[in-house]
Amino acid sequence: MNYASSDSDAEKVVARIAARGGRAKAMKADVSKQADIRRLFDSAVKEFGKLDVLVNNAGVYEPLPLAAVDSNHFDRQFDVNVKGLYFAAQAAAEKFGDRGGSIVNISPVVSLSVRANLSAYSATKAAVDAITQSLAPELGPKKILVKSILPGAAEAQGFAAMAGSAGMKPYAISQTPLGRIGAPRDIANVVAFLASEEAAWITSQMIPVPGGFR
Repeated sequence: MNYASSDSDAEKVVARIAARGGRAKAMKADVSKQADIRRLFDSAVKEFGKLDVLVNNAGVYEPLPLAAVDSNHFDRQFDVNVKGLYFAAQAAAEKFGDRGGSIVNISPVVSLSVRANLSAYSATKAAVDAITQSLAPELGPKKILVKSILPGAAEAQGFAAMAGSAGMKPYAISQTPLGRIGAPRDIANVVAFLASEEAAWITSQMIPVPGGFR
């Protein structure tokens, strides 16, 4: 399990997995750096013996109007959301070996339903959709499935930490027929399905999971 900031939060997740009979290891890695990505995947294979699934869930979300965007903001969005995802997929494809595996990308629904002040962020997610649809036919002969989940707003750590999230939440609820924003479980259940044998015939698909957000 990769994490970016809180050691204590990461260890709490590991403890919860262990309490339910699973086995996990937390590792801090900056996915915008290829050396960290390599170290992360080498550690995973060393610890567990093989790699079956990659969930590309790292991302940054920083809405800004065009006039406020500078090169640092732009590069940070693309370094994490696109470059990190791309080279994680590259490392996973190498580690899967002859058995194949599954790559599940997280590419929020704003790649399809773009809003104001999200030009840079939405561009990164449109890039993720393109990567998904390009890698699926490329890696399919190697028995590697590639698919994307497109969530809407969700009660996640990243959403809570972003500037303006308190004001955005009522708007997101008003645009969602189910009358709430997503819970982590809403997204995790779909990830678990797409990573399972039951989804072995699904690849190159971008699956919206926004609770009807429009």
